[in-house]
Amino acid sequence: MIKLDRTDRRILELMQADGRISNLELADKIGLSPSPCSRRVKALEEAGLIARHVTLLDPVKLNLNLTAYIHISMDRHTPDRFENFETKVSSYEEVLECVLVTGTDADYQLKVVVPDMAHYQEFLLGKLTRIDGVTGVRSSFVLREVFQHTALPLTHIR
Repeated sequence: MIKLDRTDRRILELMQADGRISNLELADKIGLSPSPCSRRVKALEEAGLIARHVTLLDPVKLNLNLTAYIHISMDRHTPDRFENFETKVSSYEEVLECVLVTGTDADYQLKVVVPDMAHYQEFLLGKLTRIDGVTGVRSSFVLREVFQHTALPLTHIR
């Protein structure tokens, strides 16, 4: 566990809010000169706290109008079955998120984005249900996205 001081937390907050913030602007906002600021960012990257830099796209403007949450049940709970499933779904560009879950009768939850219901059906029948071990699929469709956060809360981090 890495100990973060107030400056590190502020760097992370600012970078989460704007991944394109320049080092000069970041340094100015946290009250450091550019060189020490750059060294801190590099240290946070090397420590694995900054996993990667991404650009968030608007799915609707890209004609990706249908978001589904899919609960998947597996026939056997074996490492081989799970590894095969995870390898397959990680290769599908429609899948934005795959998590192993508890507390329901499902084993996995996927977040999938596609243009429309026809593409969803093609994904479901052509890819997902063909994976060895998948025995149940239950889908829920997003009617409206109320909000989506990408920034992790840092107020409780020591």
